[in-house]
Amino acid sequence: MQLKLGDKIETKKPHPCGGKIWEVVRTGADYKIRCTTCGRVIMLTPDALAKRIRRLVEGTV
Repeated sequence: MQLKLGDKIETKKPHPCGGKIWEVVRTGADYKIRCTTCGRVIMLTPDALAKRIRRLVEGTV
């Protein structure tokens, strides 16, 4: 799955704040995603992110 800036994804497990929706804020060798509920930012490798994604909520496919 190719993700672009601004895409919103749903993860399989919720963040401790309760949010499951994340926004992609950086792409490249690593992905940087931001929780839309609390604003926390994390960086993940493409493989780690692929394991966490349940579905694409908004954005281009």
